[in-house]
Amino acid sequence: MKKVLIGAVAASAFFLAGVAQADADLAKNSGCLNCHNVDTKLVGPSLKDIAAKYADQADASAYLADKIVKGSNGVWGPIPMPPNANVSPENAKVLADFILTLK
Repeated sequence: MKKVLIGAVAASAFFLAGVAQADADLAKNSGCLNCHNVDTKLVGPSLKDIAAKYADQADASAYLADKIVKGSNGVWGPIPMPPNANVSPENAKVLADFILTLK
C-alpha cells in the first residue's frame, strides 16, 4: 500500500510539473515573454511582481485575463501593454492562473 501511495504522489508531482511547463510554454508562444520576464522587469513588470500585486485580489484571475486580451495602460507606468488578439479568452485565463502561481 505504501508503494502505491508513493507512486501516486510521484505521478501527481510529474503531472503538475508538466502542467506548469505547458503554461510556461503558452506564455512564451503567446508573446508574453517578449515584454515580460519571470523574475525581473523587462519592458513590462516581471510576472512575479504581477502575481505579488494581485495575490490578495479575489477577482485577480479574471482581471488579468481581461488585461491580457484587451491590453492595459497606466497600471505599471507609461508604457502601455497592447491587446493580444492571438490569445483566446480561455488561454488568457490559463495564463492569468499561471502568473498568479508564481512567487
